[in-house]
This record gives sequence, C-alpha cells and structure tokens, in this order.
Amino acid sequence: MIQESQNRYFGSFGGRYIPEVLYPAFTELEKAYETFKKDADFQRELDDLRRSYIGRPTPLYFARNLTARCSGARIYFKREGLAHTGAHKINNALGQALLAKRMGKKRLIAETGAGQHGLATAAAAAKSGLQCQVFMGEIDMARQQPNVFAMRLMGAEVSAVKEGSRTLTDAVNAALKNWSKRMTDTHYVLGSALGPHPYPDMVRDFQSVIGRELREQMLAATGRLPDVCIACVGGGSNAMGMFSAFLDDDVQLIGVEAGGLGPASDQHAVRMNGSGRPGIVQAYKSYFLQDDNGSLLPTHSISAGLDYAGIGPQLAYLAEEGRVRFTQATDEEALEALALTARSEGIIAALESAHALAEAVRLAPKLSPEAVIAVNISGRGDKDLFITAPHFAGEDWLRFLGEEYRRVKGGRE
Repeated sequence: MIQESQNRYFGSFGGRYIPEVLYPAFTELEKAYETFKKDADFQRELDDLRRSYIGRPTPLYFARNLTARCSGARIYFKREGLAHTGAHKINNALGQALLAKRMGKKRLIAETGAGQHGLATAAAAAKSGLQCQVFMGEIDMARQQPNVFAMRLMGAEVSAVKEGSRTLTDAVNAALKNWSKRMTDTHYVLGSALGPHPYPDMVRDFQSVIGRELREQMLAATGRLPDVCIACVGGGSNAMGMFSAFLDDDVQLIGVEAGGLGPASDQHAVRMNGSGRPGIVQAYKSYFLQDDNGSLLPTHSISAGLDYAGIGPQLAYLAEEGRVRFTQATDEEALEALALTARSEGIIAALESAHALAEAVRLAPKLSPEAVIAVNISGRGDKDLFITAPHFAGEDWLRFLGEEYRRVKGGRE
C-alpha cells in the first residue's frame, strides 16, 4: 500500500488547492519538513521529549474484564489517553512546534474541536517559548470548558468562532484565514491528517509512533500481531497513527465514524458509507458531507472531535482500495460503550474513543477467543464531563452545578 503521498496525492485524493497568498507559507513548510524529518538532531530532540515530556511509550493494556463480558476475542487497549495533555494530539503538536521553532517562527495557531489538539498545541507552545492562539467553534467551547480553561491557563488565546455551524469545520476556516495574514511569524499546527499537502503526511508521520509502539508491544505481549485494529475517525490522526504500522500486514483495519442520532436523522458525521461525496474543500480532495451544490452539510456528534464534514485523504484512498473498512457508532452506542468500559476496567475513555470501543464490543463476540483486537483509546474522558455527566447523573448533576454556582457567586459578594 502507499505509505506516503505520491506527488501530493494518495490515489486521486489529497493535493494542495490553496489560494495564491498561501503559496509562500506552504512552500516554506514543505521544504522545512523534508529537511528536518531526515535531520538526526531534530529526531533526537523529538525522541527525548517523547520520553521525558509526553511520557512515551504509552502502555498496551489487556482489557481482561471487558473481554470476559464480551465472550469472544481478546481486547487490548493502546492507552494514548495517558500521554501528556490526555490524548494522542500531543504527538503531532509537539513535533510541529519543534519544526516551527527551527523555522524561526514566533507564534503557533491551531484549530480544535474537542479541545485536545488545542490543549496539546498550547502545551507545546508553552514548552517551546512560543505564542499561541487557538480557534474553536462557539458550540465546542461551551461543551469543552475544561479544555478551554486549561488552554488559557497555559497562556494560549482561545478565540470563539461564531460563523457557520460554530464547530470544527468553521474553526479550520478561521485558522487558515488568520495564517494568511501572519505567515512570516506564524505556523499553523493543523491537528489532523488532512488538509493540503504536506499536512496529511506530516501529521501521520508524527502520529505513527502509536502504531510503531503498538506493533512492538503486541509482539512482546502475545507473540503476534493483532487480528484487528480499531480507531475512531474524525479527520483521521489517531487512526492513521495506528494503522500506518500495519498497512502491509494481514491485519484488519476498522475506522469508526460518528453515527450521531442515526443515518435516518441527517444528524451524524458519516462520510464513508454512502453519505459522503468526493469533493475539494478546505484546500484538499477527499470525501465530504455536502449538498448538490458542493456546500458542506451540517454535522452532529456527541463527541466534538468527530463532528467534522470531511475525512483525511489517505483514509479516503485506503477505503477505496478496500484496505480500511469503515463502520459507525451512534451517540447512544458510544455512551453505552463508555459506561461498560468504565465499570469493567475502571477506565473512562474520551467520547471519541468510545466510538471505537462500541465497535470492539460489537465485533468481539463474533470472533474466536484466540483472536486479538487492538483499540486505540486516543484520549481520556475527563474533558467530556459537561457532556457525559448530564446523561449519567441527570438531575443530580444539574443540582450540583446550581449549588456550586450559588456558592461561588456568594463568596464573591
């Protein structure tokens, strides 16, 4: 299979459909990345920070209790939620921050949905001594307040995007617009394996540490590769980070999209099972949820990080080639899988990762006990408190918020 883009494309997907004003920035970035990815000093510094700052390698964990409850294949977790800032996003953000500093940039900008990429970029900027501005849809800011607070505590400016659907798609647009005005001193830390070249290659490369570690850990733990690798898919960074190590192996690769309220509702973010169409949006060609005129359709997911209308071009190519199979999990199924895993293993996954868990729970009973499933738990669930608590705690949660508000307000009067 194609591991890297060929002339900026994965098959017919990818490319760089950018306005002329952005050509200097992309030319500079492409040359810098081609240089530094081969630079021994750069790789040595990155490897050292992966160990001392990110906390790599992240563990491989056998979910013994969940396996028993599913009565089928053995389920293993690659626990990216234990990386610094609570998700896989720091792998890419730190790599791009180091690259930006070597390019002489003084400022980082980023888009974020669930807030994990914004938080990772804020941390990487603080570590690298760079300024940081994060663009986030107004709706996502409301449902991811813990991450917004943490980003600001780290010194980042968090800017609410109030246009369009006020979610991730619009945050990407805002970041690109800002970059076009400040290319000289600014680097755009795109958070997923999508967008115009070289971002799909670059983000996949920085995230490929997930798959490389998983491969070694699986061989050490089981003496074999997994039969199945499962990852949730928004844009595709955690999925490509995991899948990239197994493209040429006899390992089934499954990407799980956000089924939202179900396919009949039109409230979902399912691109790869008949709902999406090929198109060129946000400067690259891939599958997008769009109408007959090419305008992006509204999306929905209980998980802010999967609430995106497009998908990375390498994943679109791998789907067309039959190498990656795509499924979906609804909001309800993700919540059920999250609760089941929490009660079985004492692990609260991010809502994004809970979609992958939902597929694992569905699939495991259909496989033999000798089979092995690896699930990328790409983030931890504390960031989702304001989304999940109303579902699981109901009136008790609302009562707590009211009491806490009155306590804090009373203390300031």
